[in-house]
Amino acid sequence: MTGLLDSKVIGTIVFVALCLPIGTAATAADYKIVTANTTGTYYAIGNDLSKFVAPGANINLEVLPTAGSAANIKHLRYDPGVKFAIVQADVYQAFLDRAAAGNREAGAIIRPLRVILPLYNTEIHYVVRADSPMNYLHDIRDARINGGIFGSGAALITHTLYRMMFKRPIPEANASFLPNEEALVKLIGDKSVDVVVVAAGQPAPLVANMRPEAQKYIKLLKFDPNHPSSKVPLTVYSYSTVRASSYPNLLREDFTTIAVGAFLVTYDYELDWTVNNLTRFARSLCENFATLRAKGHPKWREVNLSLPALGPGWIYYPPTANELRSCIERTKPKPPARSCSAEERILGLCK
Repeated sequence: MTGLLDSKVIGTIVFVALCLPIGTAATAADYKIVTANTTGTYYAIGNDLSKFVAPGANINLEVLPTAGSAANIKHLRYDPGVKFAIVQADVYQAFLDRAAAGNREAGAIIRPLRVILPLYNTEIHYVVRADSPMNYLHDIRDARINGGIFGSGAALITHTLYRMMFKRPIPEANASFLPNEEALVKLIGDKSVDVVVVAAGQPAPLVANMRPEAQKYIKLLKFDPNHPSSKVPLTVYSYSTVRASSYPNLLREDFTTIAVGAFLVTYDYELDWTVNNLTRFARSLCENFATLRAKGHPKWREVNLSLPALGPGWIYYPPTANELRSCIERTKPKPPARSCSAEERILGLCK
């Protein structure tokens, strides 16, 4: 009797499971996306994807704050449940370069990773004291510089840019790796730091949330693309306009800074369950793209779904790339119907 009862219970469970419509909460995938500091733009972008895109793909997307881009690549490669990462272009390229130079660890980490979508340019904010004699990036040669914590994209770009501009590394005594908030306190407080580097797409929350009184204490350095020291950096990075409207409490006019691209990245998954989930994610991304632009972080207005050609070693994830291209084609506005002439109607050529 007990065996018969157990078989009926099991049969009922199987029946209910089979009758549940695909896409119910019972079949939702629990995934994670790694971003950066909670005060940064990457974290905001991750939240937008979790709120406006993931539900349409039946994914519960947890947004994880991290040390930044370099750490994100390793999280994506090795941490359970992490299916998405937001990564700075120069960090990704640095892994590719080291892999090409024979570094086995770098190769093992980066070769299976794939791009879902190029996002936007991340502006690099160089913050100094308001009374500092420095006004441009090329003035920081002898400054004490905080580039952000180890594993962050800000730390990499800070040290890479310095080496490119001045043909030497930052002197060890002048380099620090503190969180941005702690570094800003030292910048203004004991003045043991001269420059704080904040890598975040504008408006960067940490800077945008400063009060108007902050003008008395800090200013942002400009980047001069025509200065001789800028020639080498511009072979890897680009320059971008920081708009006064992004930081109305600090700026009275626009100015130019250095910038680096950000990418949404995944792994080269082959398991059908995961492939199907990521394909649905790409479909939802396309279908909800207008919502992202209207309700998400302002940086979404700079994102394009066209999937431009990538550099050597960079590869799109085929399932999401195919879905995005297909979705774009489906949603492309149709040209207005051509009106028929009287002669065409007489000949029966109008449909």
